Amino acid sequence: MNGGLPAARVERRARPWAGTARAKKALASIILIGLVAFLILTAQLKEVSLERLLSLGVWGVMLGGIIALGGIGISLVYGVLRFANFAHGDLMTTGAYIVLALLPILPRGAPLKPFSFGWEFLVALLLTMPLIGLSAFAIDRVIYRPLRARRSSGIILAMASLGMAFFIRSLVYLGWGADFRFYYVGRERPALRLPLGIRVRPDQFFILGVALLLVFLLYLLLERTKMGKAMRATADNPELARVSGINTEKVIFWTWVIGGALAAAGGVLLGLNAQLSPMMGWWLLLPLFAAVILGGIGNPYGALVGGLIIGIIQQVATAFLNPAYAPGVSFLIMVIVLLVRPQGIFGKPGG
Repeated sequence: MNGGLPAARVERRARPWAGTARAKKALASIILIGLVAFLILTAQLKEVSLERLLSLGVWGVMLGGIIALGGIGISLVYGVLRFANFAHGDLMTTGAYIVLALLPILPRGAPLKPFSFGWEFLVALLLTMPLIGLSAFAIDRVIYRPLRARRSSGIILAMASLGMAFFIRSLVYLGWGADFRFYYVGRERPALRLPLGIRVRPDQFFILGVALLLVFLLYLLLERTKMGKAMRATADNPELARVSGINTEKVIFWTWVIGGALAAAGGVLLGLNAQLSPMMGWWLLLPLFAAVILGGIGNPYGALVGGLIIGIIQQVATAFLNPAYAPGVSFLIMVIVLLVRPQGIFGKPGG
């Protein structure tokens, strides 16, 4: 697969994309420690109970896992194709609604205690992920690839993806309407009481577990497989990867399939935690880009760290702000990062 370029050289070319230097780890640690200290101080001033703060923090980790799944897909596409895909949030929405359509078709069993869903939900999730992944690739073939062939700028590609976002959302409106929907109507979802007064639903543990599992599988793909190394080499230097014999068209195919599959998983998990709405992916788009910019755009590992930070901040902020203003917190963080460290925590200087 590496063609005329030695494997060791391709590995060296790919290494900066996944590298985690001590300085980057230290910066991420400082941000987290500073964030925790600020929240504790603010909680004392606002007289917010420690139990509520801890519960919101745990929920924020769960939300961060969902944001990370979507953010990783955006980072993969940007790393390989160099454009911001604004349709990514609506791919998440589509994945959530496809599972909603599959649930009545699949045989429904009893809930898998202590969760609120049965085996049919897991089957629908596994069917939907590759379906959305292939749909994302089909969109690339029909819309984005012809634009790339004409050497259109990144702005043109981004605007095309914005138009595709509106188109996908319109299809969701036509298929399911504008009402809020639930995977399981009237099914109880009691919360567990953990030490320190933390209250968490079992479904939220499932959401976080699935998110971490998918991120771990992505790590194995990028670090241990030839395709993963080819993807990292292509992201680092597309022209050199093409000249060296790497099948960049195959890399593009897997980039869209993996990114779309992760987007579908994120949308489904978001719908399981709350409710389904045609606007759910659009509302999540700002936190997705904030997480990607915070971690370092084009870096999937940075998107994971950025997603967790954004999720925690956004959830804990609801203790002090109206929940309607929570997305504004993501926007504020994104602006601060762009002003202070435009390349993000894991980004390369000048990136």
